[in-house]
Amino acid sequence: QVQLVESGGGLVQPGGSLRLSCAASGFTFNSYDMRWYRQAPGHERGLVARISSSGISTMYAGSVKGRFTISRDNAKKTVYLQMNSLKPEDTGAYYCNAHFLSVDYWGQGTQVTVSS
Repeated sequence: QVQLVESGGGLVQPGGSLRLSCAASGFTFNSYDMRWYRQAPGHERGLVARISSSGISTMYAGSVKGRFTISRDNAKKTVYLQMNSLKPEDTGAYYCNAHFLSVDYWGQGTQVTVSS
């Protein structure tokens, strides 16, 4: 049974930090590119960051570049998103995605709210 379980979301003040985690099970984790998506209320889900299966290659949306860092631990089957210097516009539900060829798995999402 495939599972992606996100954790680490919450309420944080502008300028603060959060670290999201996504624990995977039920598939060959180290074969999949991993991605974090964000969906704000009234908006479509958008790609925030992705990391290759080996962890060597990463990519970020322009709005988070320099503030967010994606990483993975293939031994622990976990992908992380370190979010620093958070802004109110970073508010949304964050979803973990595993992608390989035409296969996509999704987590249930974790809410991040940036507000004073």
